Amino acid sequence: MYDLIVLGAGPAGLTAGLYGARGKLKTLVIEKGLEGGQISTTTDVENYPGTPNISGFELSHTIKKQAETFGAEFVLDEVVEAELEGKVKKIKTKENEYEAKTVIISTGAKSRKLGFAGEDLFEGKGISYCATCDAAFYQDFDVYVIGGGDSAIDEALFIAKFAKNVYIIHRRNELRASKSLQDRAFNNEKVHFIWNSVVEEIKGNKMAEELVIRNLETGELTTVKQNGEPFGIFIFVGYIPETKIFEGQVDMEKGYIRTDEEMNTNIDGVFAAGDLRIKSLRQVVTATADGAIAAVNAEKYIAEQEGNEYKSFEENK
Repeated sequence: MYDLIVLGAGPAGLTAGLYGARGKLKTLVIEKGLEGGQISTTTDVENYPGTPNISGFELSHTIKKQAETFGAEFVLDEVVEAELEGKVKKIKTKENEYEAKTVIISTGAKSRKLGFAGEDLFEGKGISYCATCDAAFYQDFDVYVIGGGDSAIDEALFIAKFAKNVYIIHRRNELRASKSLQDRAFNNEKVHFIWNSVVEEIKGNKMAEELVIRNLETGELTTVKQNGEPFGIFIFVGYIPETKIFEGQVDMEKGYIRTDEEMNTNIDGVFAAGDLRIKSLRQVVTATADGAIAAVNAEKYIAEQEGNEYKSFEENK
């Protein structure tokens, strides 16, 4: 029986594990892949406070080791079933079964991919799914944005603050974004549009070097080369929250988990943190904040259930 089981070891889950273990909770973190989630594939993380010039893998590994120093346990396994109602939460993985007094769901959300040739190969090597993370790397260079919804246009406008030109590739001849965002994009002299087109392939050696675009009306293929300059290709066609196995138990909206500011879900003793939560900003710094809040409130919940007065780690020292 664990005090706390954290599902997922992205920045939110790692931080929850750190705070849980530091709060003297018997803590287990279950992750099916590499710790860090999406951020682990980012070469340079420039906007996490106090850690300039650090890779996503290094940042994730550092938080994990820090959590382990306080006694957090980590298991590499995949959760296949969760029984979250009741005082005892039951978590079933491919390899084992676990029980806990509290659970923090931090399984994250993955960027929706388009599936063209080279997309997986050049992720983090020219292809990005996060403008806030990577736009600054393309200061005064041309950038290509794929998508036509609110997210794509909003992010394109942000990228335009850095890039020389932003070319939006959209499969239709009109945008799906809100009228206000469209007006801003059409009136921005840096923003240009490639209509009725999709990306066919991205080529390169170690980094993306060529972008092949197919016109859906004519079938014509156009190859764009950056001639040695950094090649920025940003894809914004939505996210997929990793929450399917919690459906029917946890309140959601379009797959995203609904919480209050204390990270409480609709189930007592079950919290959610990170990108899978309904929120306005999905960044490493907001994920870690979510994880800390969730773990502290898990500790408070256990104290209340056991009839004890909650005391912070510092008070308990």
